[in-house]
Amino acid sequence: MIYFDSAASYPILPEVLSSIEEGFKSYANPSSSHIMGLALSQKVEDVRLQIADSIGALPSEVVFTSGATESNNLAIKGAVFGSGKPFSEIHLVTSQAEHKCVLNIFSYLEGLGCQVSYIKPNAEGVITLQLLEEVVTENTILVSLMHVNNELGVINPIQDIGEFCFDKKIKLHTDAAQSFGKIDIDVMDSYVDFMSLTAHKIGGPKGIGALYIQALRTSNIVPVIHGAGQEEGLRGGTLPAPLILGFGAALSSFQNSYSKINAELEATLLKGLQAKGVRCQINGANAERVKHIVSVTLPDTNPVVFMRNTERDFCLAQGSACSSKEIEPSHVLSSIGLGRDLASKTYRLSFSHETTVDDIKAFVQRVAELIE
Repeated sequence: MIYFDSAASYPILPEVLSSIEEGFKSYANPSSSHIMGLALSQKVEDVRLQIADSIGALPSEVVFTSGATESNNLAIKGAVFGSGKPFSEIHLVTSQAEHKCVLNIFSYLEGLGCQVSYIKPNAEGVITLQLLEEVVTENTILVSLMHVNNELGVINPIQDIGEFCFDKKIKLHTDAAQSFGKIDIDVMDSYVDFMSLTAHKIGGPKGIGALYIQALRTSNIVPVIHGAGQEEGLRGGTLPAPLILGFGAALSSFQNSYSKINAELEATLLKGLQAKGVRCQINGANAERVKHIVSVTLPDTNPVVFMRNTERDFCLAQGSACSSKEIEPSHVLSSIGLGRDLASKTYRLSFSHETTVDDIKAFVQRVAELIE
């Protein structure tokens, strides 16, 4: 079985497993005031500092969550509910190509009376500054745009967008689940107000993430999960210390692993398909992209037959992991102009340090065998 789905969840790193195991041996509650609790609390705070340093933030601006989905909810809903404005006077901006969880949050807010503009990306899947400038209004209080698209791998110009939002006094949230640990980003230089992070995209455990909140202690963010005062009162619940320690281990080790991803994998894929006479199209090919995600459309494949006949050969996705089991075509592919037929014949291959050229050749061979 060849794993082509690191964008859904990166292979867990051995250092992470060791750290999690060690963390479970420290069974005290990190909120307890006794020696064991305080010792574990210090380890948690060390990871908080590590995350903050990696994005140019202060430790006091990092809140632990269960992952990027919860971080997105806390940032977007928290900013809206804490704005002090009637829903009918609030305008929000996002894009048609965002992660499903973000689109569902905005749909919920629309139901409360907020006005939402959904930017259609350009043909490459990128949200340009010009596209944003065309939709903001005097009532816009928040823009939410992902840093790296989870299906196409294209990189949005967050720094340009951040400078624009700062000048307009508009808050900026970015879902950085696919870029964190892979692309350098400084939240201060980029004028980002909220940034969602998760561990399992960088070889860490599932179930742990974080949210950066600019000047958290003076922000008006309203919590989504109320509890006993943990995380500055913004995210209730006992901190999952073993997972947090695993998050820290992943952040320490991931760059070394990510740097080992063969930069020639995409070229090998294209050359191999062309050599076999297979028609193909790389989506977002002319945009700046991360090296671990490739969205390839294969017009001559029967997607049902292909996926059924290769399910024991490859782990890969049609669209994102969250939407790959749905009948409807990917909303991301639809947003860049792919019709239902071509969208259904599009596959996302995402690589890790374990992916080899031979893996790509095996994929090419199976495609050639199964084309219509």
